[in-house]
Amino acid sequence: MKIKSLQVGPIGTNCYLLCDEEKKVCAVIDPGGEAGRVRDAILETGCDPVSILLTHGHYDHTTGVAGLVAFYPDLPVYISPKEPLGQPLYPALPENAKSYGEGDTLSVGNLTVTVLATPGHSPGSVTLLVEDALFVGDTLFAGSCGRTDLPGGDYDAMMVSLRRLGSLEGNFEVYPGHMEPTDLACERSTNFYLLEAMGNEGPLE
Repeated sequence: MKIKSLQVGPIGTNCYLLCDEEKKVCAVIDPGGEAGRVRDAILETGCDPVSILLTHGHYDHTTGVAGLVAFYPDLPVYISPKEPLGQPLYPALPENAKSYGEGDTLSVGNLTVTVLATPGHSPGSVTLLVEDALFVGDTLFAGSCGRTDLPGGDYDAMMVSLRRLGSLEGNFEVYPGHMEPTDLACERSTNFYLLEAMGNEGPLE
């Protein structure tokens, strides 16, 4: 498994290419803009794209979808059906968009992507679990968590989602929608919001 990241769009959203180098295929996670740059990055990997996987429907994570589908007309796009597409902040997607949600799995070559429902930042936010990696969208950040004051946000739901992530067994690399990657062990020890969600009053020793 190889993960390539690039920052796209006006606020530098993290777009990830999840690659199975053996099978020479990849999934595009959250193409938030600059479809041409994303296509160039795909070509650099030598992998053929098999899907676009969206952690949620906000414009800064989806603006590049239409351009990529223009380049790759048969490329399926996956998003939670709980996202209020067509409303402000949630642009409509191409007609080939498909639904996925809690417990669903998808294949990217030999890699298995498992969908975890993690609402809070938006009603249909999901986390994508692949081996030891978590693509968390705007649910969890290094030292913080996603906003819940935007339309569709829910702080109580965010706390449940953070508790779920924090309770996963073992450590995972965390690939967020913005800012730098982190890991779950670090966030369990230092992230105020994750600690609050898990019922701890301060950093774990």
